[in-house]
Amino acid sequence: MSPTAAAVDLKAISEAYFAAWTAHDLDSIVAMHTDDTQFWAHLGGDPVVGRDAVRATFGQLFESFPDFGYETYRVLYGDDHWVLDWAMTSGDIRFDCLDVVVVSPEGLVARKDTFVDSVQLQAALEGAAR
Repeated sequence: MSPTAAAVDLKAISEAYFAAWTAHDLDSIVAMHTDDTQFWAHLGGDPVVGRDAVRATFGQLFESFPDFGYETYRVLYGDDHWVLDWAMTSGDIRFDCLDVVVVSPEGLVARKDTFVDSVQLQAALEGAAR
């Protein structure tokens, strides 16, 4: 087991992180990230780096989808990361995503990569526009 796994409880950290997302608690979400954190939504754009950029990006997500929610399919844990297999929901919108979240030795999110089923996303957005 790596020193990170022994030093932090990934399950407890992930559960607190999920609770902050459920509550749309932007302050708590951002506080759980390192100063130099990186978030990358793999939809053709570049990653954002730093707490301020992450706050702005996640804030835009909550503004665009005020009833943002999610359904968890499964969570897989590694030594210093978790993989979240989930679906984003918002009204009639639903599409599958996969997050890879790397945690620092201090127990903060150092990197979050979100992979989106872009075919489902496009169909969901087109359906919601009707």
